Formats: sequence, structure tokens, C-alpha cells
Amino acid sequence: MALVWENRDEGIERGAFASFALHAVMLALLLLLLPRPEPPAPLPDDGITVDIVPEVAKPSAIAQRVATPAPTTAKPDASASVQEIAPPHQEKAPTAARSPEVASVPPVPPKPGVFVQAGQLFSETVLLDPRSRRAREALRGLDGSERNLQLCDLEALEQVRRAQPAMAPDALAPYAMAAEKVTGNSVEVKGGAFRSKRKWYNIQFKCELDAGSGKIASFAFLVGDAIPQGEWREHNLVADDGAADQ
Repeated sequence: MALVWENRDEGIERGAFASFALHAVMLALLLLLLPRPEPPAPLPDDGITVDIVPEVAKPSAIAQRVATPAPTTAKPDASASVQEIAPPHQEKAPTAARSPEVASVPPVPPKPGVFVQAGQLFSETVLLDPRSRRAREALRGLDGSERNLQLCDLEALEQVRRAQPAMAPDALAPYAMAAEKVTGNSVEVKGGAFRSKRKWYNIQFKCELDAGSGKIASFAFLVGDAIPQGEWREHNLVADDGAADQ
């Protein structure tokens, strides 16, 4: 009986690894079919004309000079001692009414663990590139749930690339740390991982697709910490793709 259970566990483990490997291979092939991102072109010089306006004296300073006469100082009597010489009388400037002090509110830093809602979606633009023709054809050959997952994976990689230019994500495993959830036109990844410069990082994202067009309608993501290298083997994560990276 122990042998039977051992064989069964081994079969389940092999099946899970095969499923992960199949998805990873499909995403890798899809990424290879996409054009490499090019550095943004410099903004064109529109020749904006700037008019230099001479600085105008502040009205308050001008009014103060006109309204306040120059103080005249009487010559002191030579026979008077230094203590008897009184300084000329000067009128105190009226004290401006102080407004009640308002406590300065420091800027609120972004809270850790909060999803970033994408203000712009990029997967459609990438796939519309003429060089992505083969990638578009590969997506058409996938069934609904797998196509949605692959499309959301592409969006996740592009969002990370745009949000964090220091990173260069080149692979994504949506269920490396936990199983993904694909329901209709909704994809939720809670335990994904993406690779950047031979290191792996945690990522979560929520992806909604339009039922009619099949395009991504909304996307929110959260980049986590780096995954310790000691955990990579347990989750089938590798630093590179072997000969494919050479």
C-alpha cells in the first residue's frame, strides 16, 4: 500500500511540473515572438518661444517706501551726556494679524502592499506592432482561459518594465508560489513571480478583459520582494533559459 501511495504522489508531482513547464514554454515562445522594447525616442524640439518679462517691484515694498517718510535726527547737544541722548522716536510698524497656525501635513508615502492601478494599458500596443504578427497568431491558437492568462502575463511584464525602468523582466510564472485564478474574463494572480536580471521577484496582479473584444480592460499589480535563491528550485524557477540565453 505504501508503494502505491508513493507512486501516486510521484505522479501528481510530475503532472504539476509538466503543467508548469508547458505554460512556461508557451509564454517563453510568445515573448520570443514579440519585438524587443526600444528606448523611448527623444521628444521633438517644438521651438517654444519664451518671452522674458522684467521683474516688477513688489507693490507692498513700493507702498512702504512712499508712505513712510525718512526719519530726521536732531543733532544732540554737545553738553549732554551719552545717557541723556535719547534715540529718535520711531513709529512701530503695525503688526500684521496672524492667522491661526495650521499644522503642516507631511506627504503620505505610498502604503506597502497596495495595488497600483494601471493608468495606461500596453499589451494591445505591443501586439499591434507589425513585428508581433507571429505572437498574435500564437494567441489566437489558445483557448479562452489560457489566452486570457497569457495576455495578462504580457501586460504584467510590460507594466513592470514601464513602472520600474531599472528592471528588465523577461519571464513570468503566474503560479510559481500559489495557484492562479481564471474565471471567465477575470484573471487573478496572488503568487506569481517574474525574472529580472537573473533574479526572481514576487508579483500579484488583477486583470479584467472585455468580453466583446477580448482586450484587457483594467489592470492592477503589486511588485513584491526578491525571492531568496534557496527557494527557486522548490518553485521551478531558474536564473536563465540555458542555451536559449546564449
